[in-house]
Amino acid sequence: MCHDIDSRPPAAPVVTGGVAAHGALEIGAADGNRFLAYRAAPAVPNGSNVLLLPDVRGFHPFYASLAHRFAEAGFHTLVMDYYGRSASTGSRDDAFDGFAHLALLEPHHVETDAAAAADAIRAWHPGPLFSVGFCLGGGYSWRLAASGLGLAGAVGFYGPPRFLGDRTAQPSAPLLMLLAGDDVATTPEQYATLTAAFDQAGKTYEAHVYDGAPHSFFDDSYDQWQEACTDAWHRILAFTARHSGKAGA
Repeated sequence: MCHDIDSRPPAAPVVTGGVAAHGALEIGAADGNRFLAYRAAPAVPNGSNVLLLPDVRGFHPFYASLAHRFAEAGFHTLVMDYYGRSASTGSRDDAFDGFAHLALLEPHHVETDAAAAADAIRAWHPGPLFSVGFCLGGGYSWRLAASGLGLAGAVGFYGPPRFLGDRTAQPSAPLLMLLAGDDVATTPEQYATLTAAFDQAGKTYEAHVYDGAPHSFFDDSYDQWQEACTDAWHRILAFTARHSGKAGA
């Protein structure tokens, strides 16, 4: 499991205001699938949007809380679930077995649902759209940079490279890679192979490794990784500002 039951997302170091509106909803995809989502709107927008891609648990309550943290930092934020096709739109609490449904999840499912989620976000708030994902979602966040969604950038925390699959050489949006130095899910060699492929293809990316940090270090309950969480937030804020044309604003 990517997080413990007591995990909680760290707050952004720069807060523009509170959360103006929030709540769960269902979104329909082009192939007829309906999936869970959660929207959090900022009281003081910064002009950009975020599509949050969860870990293997799908739309777990951890990600509703994280959507609030992004909204507090000024982002119109939408979390999408992965498992509408195999698990309908029921609860994704701690009793939900995401691994059982992961085996049924295909890349085109994620891309199709992400396209519908992106349309929903843009209908609410036009502006630059960034994907931000964690573990499974980290890999898919980078993949979506090659999926024709018009992303301004794609951020991934400790994403397994295998989820990029045949899209590894295709990203058209810049990537931010926030990696755990002591990741038990992905080895440094696997990440080195991935970044070498990006280099060969001439893709734009930034990669930062947090030495000694465990997989899923982005968690406020890890006292020893508070500085890493804060640094990761600063990198996200700088990356999104730079690639939305707001750097230095």
